[in-house]
Amino acid sequence: MATLLKTSGLYFRALRVYQWTKNLLVLAALVFAQQLDNPEMVRTGLLAYLSFCFAASATYLFNDIIDLENDRVHPEKRHRPIASGAVPLSHAWAMLLVLFAMSLGLAYCIRLPFLAAVVFYIVETLLYSLILKQVAILDVMAVALGFVVRAVAGALALDVSFSNWLVVCSFFLALLLTLGKRRHEIALMDGGASSHRKVLEYYSIHFLDQLILMMACSSMITYTIYTCSPEVVERLGTDHLYMTLPFVVYGLFRYLHLIHHKTGGGDPSSTLLKDWPLGATVALWGIACCVIIYG
Repeated sequence: MATLLKTSGLYFRALRVYQWTKNLLVLAALVFAQQLDNPEMVRTGLLAYLSFCFAASATYLFNDIIDLENDRVHPEKRHRPIASGAVPLSHAWAMLLVLFAMSLGLAYCIRLPFLAAVVFYIVETLLYSLILKQVAILDVMAVALGFVVRAVAGALALDVSFSNWLVVCSFFLALLLTLGKRRHEIALMDGGASSHRKVLEYYSIHFLDQLILMMACSSMITYTIYTCSPEVVERLGTDHLYMTLPFVVYGLFRYLHLIHHKTGGGDPSSTLLKDWPLGATVALWGIACCVIIYG
C-alpha cells in the first residue's frame, strides 16, 4: 500500500497538479459575468476548468520530456519525476496522449469556440516548448499569452462578454509572474543559468528588474481602469469594484518583496500556495469581488 501511494504521488507530481491553480483564470468570466448563481453556467465553467487542467498537465509532461537533459543539471528540476527517472518516458508519453484526448473531448462537448481556444492553447504551448522558449523576450510573452487564453476561453465557454481591460491586465500580470520566474532562475543558477536554459544568457538581473517594475505598474494601472470603466460599471451594476484595489496593490507589493528579499517567484503557483500572506490576499480579493458584484 505504501509503495502504491508513493508511486501515485510521483505521477501526480509529474502532472504538476498544484499548477492547476493557474487555470482558475478560466472561472474569472463566471464571476465577472454574474453567473455564479446559475447552476448550468457553473457546471459549464467547472468542465472548462477541467479541460484546461488536463491540457496544461499534458503540456507540462511534454515540456519535461523535451527538457529532460537540461532539467538534470538544474539544482531543483533534477528532482522532478521524469528528470530523475522515477517516471519512465513511455508512461509519460501515454499519460500525455490520454490527457490531450480528455481535454479536447471535454472542450468539444462544451462549445466549438471554446474547443478552438483549447486547441490554440495546446499548439501555442507546444510551440513554446519546441521553439519559442529559445527566443529572448518572445519566451516570456508566449507564457503570458497562455494566461490570457485561459481568461478568454472561460468567456467563450460561457458565451459571455469579457472586458478588454481585464484581458490586458491579465497579460501584464502574467508577464510579471513570468519575468519573476526568469529572475529566480538566473539568481539560483549563479552564473550558470544558460547551461540550463540557453535563452537566459540574454537576460540579466538588472534588465529583468526594470521589466518587472514596468509590468507591476502596468498591471496596477490597467486593473484600476477596469474597475472604473463605464462599460464595466454599467454591466455589473456597481461602481464599487475599485474597493478591491488595496488587495491588488498589496498582492503586487508582496510578490515584489518575495522576488527581491526572499528569493521567491521561481514558481508562481508554488509561491501562492506556500506564502500565506500572498495566498490570503488573493483569496480575500476573490471574496471581495463576489461580495461587491453579487451583494
